[in-house]
Amino acid sequence: MRAFHQSWFWVAVATTGVVGLWGLLLGLTKRPAPRLFFHARWVAFGAMAIQVGAGLILYSRGMRSGNDFHIFYGIVIAFVFAFAYIYRAALARRPELGYGLLLLFIMGLGFRAWSNVF
Repeated sequence: MRAFHQSWFWVAVATTGVVGLWGLLLGLTKRPAPRLFFHARWVAFGAMAIQVGAGLILYSRGMRSGNDFHIFYGIVIAFVFAFAYIYRAALARRPELGYGLLLLFIMGLGFRAWSNVF
């Protein structure tokens, strides 16, 4: 499970980054998002949710990273998901820009968690 968590990090960060940049580009050019963007958004959310879930499984099995900030950033990512759900109506006004920035923020939190492993 630890190897999966370490490897899946790159998938989660790459998908949130690529879809986040795509949304930011769409938002800044004021172009409407194609249907594929909304599917990709859920793939990016799912990839990071799998990463956080794998971290929770490792934590529940007693496998700690040795740095509490690593765990802190995983918890912050979970809270960001909750706040995104709460504010989904506000994000729907300009979904390309809102979700693009949100996914880039989540990607940054993922990198911060990764940087606190060592």
